[in-house]
Amino acid sequence: MNENAPRAADRQLLIKIIGSYLRHHAVGPGELSSLITSVHRSLSGTGKTAVPAKASKPAVPIKRSVQSDYVVCLECGFRGRSLRRHIHFMHRLDPEAYRRRWKLPPDHPITAPSYSTMRSAIARAAGLGRRRRRAPEIAPEPTPPPTTTADLDPVFLASLSAPRPGRRPRSPARS
Repeated sequence: MNENAPRAADRQLLIKIIGSYLRHHAVGPGELSSLITSVHRSLSGTGKTAVPAKASKPAVPIKRSVQSDYVVCLECGFRGRSLRRHIHFMHRLDPEAYRRRWKLPPDHPITAPSYSTMRSAIARAAGLGRRRRRAPEIAPEPTPPPTTTADLDPVFLASLSAPRPGRRPRSPARS
């Protein structure tokens, strides 16, 4: 059996894809065979694992990629104080993928050592990384013992319940 001949399931999928494409696009009779061939080629390539790209030669030797004032991108040779943003936008890699691609150890720096030292000194001067000081504890004031109505003056209690002179008593509906 020919490997390029589509299986029954692939044939059905091929028919659905081409039918849907033809409903929305005008294709001449001469272009139909090339359309079928290109869709079949695309479908036959699905499910196969991609061949990993060989690691190309680095732009500079790995040992010379880290200097005290700058680091060099192994992909293109870019020199900068930090490579994080460069490798993200220019090469679409995060630092871990960059290190894996070039078989670098996990602690390989992507920031220049002098830049890291300078940033660390600035952070220390600003007080970052230290624990906050505790505020001195102030002893709470002792609370007086709770008073009960029995301890209060009976005249004072009567004045609380009596209406004040010159004011109308509140109606129960408005409370």
